[in-house]
Amino acid sequence: MSECRPEGLIQVYTGNGKGKTTAALGLALRASGGGFRVCFIQFMKGTLDCGEHKFVKRFPAFEIIQPAKTSYWDQPAADRLEDAARALELSRQAVSSGKYDMVILDEMMTAYHSGLLALDDVVGLIKVKPAQLELVLTGRGAPPEVIELADLVTEMREIKHPFARGIPARRGVEF
Repeated sequence: MSECRPEGLIQVYTGNGKGKTTAALGLALRASGGGFRVCFIQFMKGTLDCGEHKFVKRFPAFEIIQPAKTSYWDQPAADRLEDAARALELSRQAVSSGKYDMVILDEMMTAYHSGLLALDDVVGLIKVKPAQLELVLTGRGAPPEVIELADLVTEMREIKHPFARGIPARRGVEF
């Protein structure tokens, strides 16, 4: 870890607009280039056919962990709960391991907002963050308790989106 960064902060990217995961991936790329060890855990995603997975296979700049075997949207409710619990446990391990300089919990806020995680679990994870670790949480519906604990909060607000015109998600842009 860089000596010029004595304290790791808590960052939250939330809101209904596009760009939360994209911002976190950019941060992971920048941090990896700066020599940081990065772990990127994806809560609500379950396909390895995304651009970020293909990138880290070719250029192992950082580690991506995806506990779900299929997309959240294709799963029964019981599987969603099980995958969220597994992702939470892997997050706890990553945060406490000392192995990483930055841990990104992608879509953790969406998992909370969808009722898959308890607020106490999310807040508890944030509160045990080691001082040097940079912790990043993304997803819609960040609650006030998480926003209060964060050092940086960015809300993505949708103004206009191609989905409204019927343009589907595009490979290399949305996934």
